[in-house]
Amino acid sequence: MEYRELGRSGIMVSQVALGTWGLGGGSVWSDRDSTEAEAARLLDACREYGINYIDTAPVYGTGRSEQLLGKALAGRRGDFILQTKCSLNWRREGGNFHYERDGYTVNNDTSAAAVKKDVEESLLRMKTDYIDSLIVHYVCPSWPVEETVGALEDLIREGKIRTYGLSNSKPSDLRAYQAAARAAGSAVRETDEAPTPAKDSRDGSGKTPAGVAVVQEFFSILSPFHGRDYFEACRDCGTSFQTYGVLEEGFLTGPGFLEKSFAKTDIRSRIPWVGEPYRSGLARAYEIWEPIREAHGCSWAQLMLAWALAQFENMSLLVGMRREESVADTAACTQVALSAEEIRIMEDAVRPIQVEVLDK
Repeated sequence: MEYRELGRSGIMVSQVALGTWGLGGGSVWSDRDSTEAEAARLLDACREYGINYIDTAPVYGTGRSEQLLGKALAGRRGDFILQTKCSLNWRREGGNFHYERDGYTVNNDTSAAAVKKDVEESLLRMKTDYIDSLIVHYVCPSWPVEETVGALEDLIREGKIRTYGLSNSKPSDLRAYQAAARAAGSAVRETDEAPTPAKDSRDGSGKTPAGVAVVQEFFSILSPFHGRDYFEACRDCGTSFQTYGVLEEGFLTGPGFLEKSFAKTDIRSRIPWVGEPYRSGLARAYEIWEPIREAHGCSWAQLMLAWALAQFENMSLLVGMRREESVADTAACTQVALSAEEIRIMEDAVRPIQVEVLDK
């Protein structure tokens, strides 16, 4: 496993991160509910294969994902870089309506008070006294960027988080948050020691530029447009790009997945690949991709993840996993090196069915 600095935070993370949306279960992931023992074994596998980066969120199962992780992390919190989110809550204390699900009304609130309360609740659920990386789950224009960033910087000074990032955002949001961080007077922060890579992230004084360490955005070979639009801003801001959705909730893990069906509430029933012409178009793409997969002796998931890694030099792969065998397979994707011609063939195969905007 390779490790890279998360933005310019000085925090070293594995190139592959464990996504735990599925751990939350509920109606969104209707096929199975994870247990405490399964969550513990999942972290065992992550440690075995060198994955130290874990991502979760309060709304994943309305607290259940964080609770399972808190129990699984007992006695080994220091082995992992823990990332959760803020802004989406079900406290009925204000904010903008986001969705109703499983008996809860979830609102989006990026006010300073809401962000700080989100963190306090996550700390309790996960039984930890700090969060390594806090992501603003949905950027919202209803509150000033300066207010949200002020709260995030306060949390860093209080030792409750180490760095922060954005999700479901635009390049203009990243630039605005970065400008607000500089204006807040913390454009540099002391760190214990220089990170191994990214030596140019320091200014020679032993200080590391602060601000937004990571943006977490949807990106896959079936919908690559938003990600590619974001890469330039990430380079300019020294920010890592963390992609989710590379495997399209399982639809890019093999042609057999196209035969599955899901409950209407399940996330996998609401994306384009379940219907035509996308389903048959993806089936044809698998036929075109098969010689490439065979040439590398890799799984379908490894092939798709290798494609994503080749797209950007500071890419973090956030992959949802609920089984130990998935961890082993995913970790091996870093060993698959695709040629430019193979990448072209893969992309040409799905160009007719690519979707610019996905609502998940």
